[in-house]
Amino acid sequence: MRKPIIAGNWKMNGSRSSIKELLDGVKAGMGDVKSAEVAVCAPAIYLADVSEQLSGSDVAWGGQNLSTEASGAFTGEISADMLLDFNSKFVIVGHSERRTLYGETDELVAEKFEVARKAGLTPILCIGESLEERESGVTNDVCGRQINAVIERSGVEALADGVIAYEPIWAIGTGKTATPEMAQETHASIRKMIAEKDAAVADKVRIQYGGSMNAGNAAELLAMEDIDGGLIGGASLKAEDFLAICKAAG
Repeated sequence: MRKPIIAGNWKMNGSRSSIKELLDGVKAGMGDVKSAEVAVCAPAIYLADVSEQLSGSDVAWGGQNLSTEASGAFTGEISADMLLDFNSKFVIVGHSERRTLYGETDELVAEKFEVARKAGLTPILCIGESLEERESGVTNDVCGRQINAVIERSGVEALADGVIAYEPIWAIGTGKTATPEMAQETHASIRKMIAEKDAAVADKVRIQYGGSMNAGNAAELLAMEDIDGGLIGGASLKAEDFLAICKAAG
């Protein structure tokens, strides 16, 4: 049985005061979360605060991106060791905003996945298609290509050390959401692709849904057989909404 995982992606949001209020609220409500693993992925500049505030709680934390380099003349970059220095457990790699706004390729994302995993972080690998790609019927091709880049670099077994987040780009921050049935269909297809290479890995790997999951639709989405949690954007910035999603996961 795969343990559901709910991870908040705060993106470029928050302040020291708002984060303190948010995490106070999340911690206060964690007693009602029965079985889900819960994490927040914060802007790197706030990881010291997040680490201090969440230490000893049931909420893990991590970064939103990392460099493929360990150190050196790479102004503005964050290394895996820097994330680990603040006891981060997770790091998001290949979010659609990194791919579309900053030109991260499948190969670069695969390298980041490998660097994170080898450093001891749990990478959350984001994959997903644009609206044009969905309407063209190539959703599975796009997801397969993005996953295969990781498999070709690190081997299929490496996927079991991470989390996959299926995030249809057309449903991120737009208010649009795939129906539970649409999301389940794609999640099942992703698991099938992996199973064709290694059935044990496919059965083990957790696949989150990452397209505008919120307090109102979480229960229906999380009830689907192959949806193992959520990568939560806007709803993770409100303690009440985030906790409602966590509770819906079990």
